[in-house]
Amino acid sequence: MKVSDERRAAYLKAYEDWQHQLSALHEVFLDGSKTLTGDQMKGLLNREARAKERYDRARLELLGISAPGASPFD
Repeated sequence: MKVSDERRAAYLKAYEDWQHQLSALHEVFLDGSKTLTGDQMKGLLNREARAKERYDRARLELLGISAPGASPFD
């Protein structure tokens, strides 16, 4: 299966961004190497969640699947 360079680049960027945010999250929850205040924790969780959403959208687009809710008939 061959995909366009644009879709491939968008997918790889979204994946790399999500992995970066996930790594930061793991430093707090799994490694315990960072401690954060309430606002910092909220920001960390929000950044990871948004990065995951962007990755999920890019993944669906790469696979040629329309995003849920994109159809007026759903």
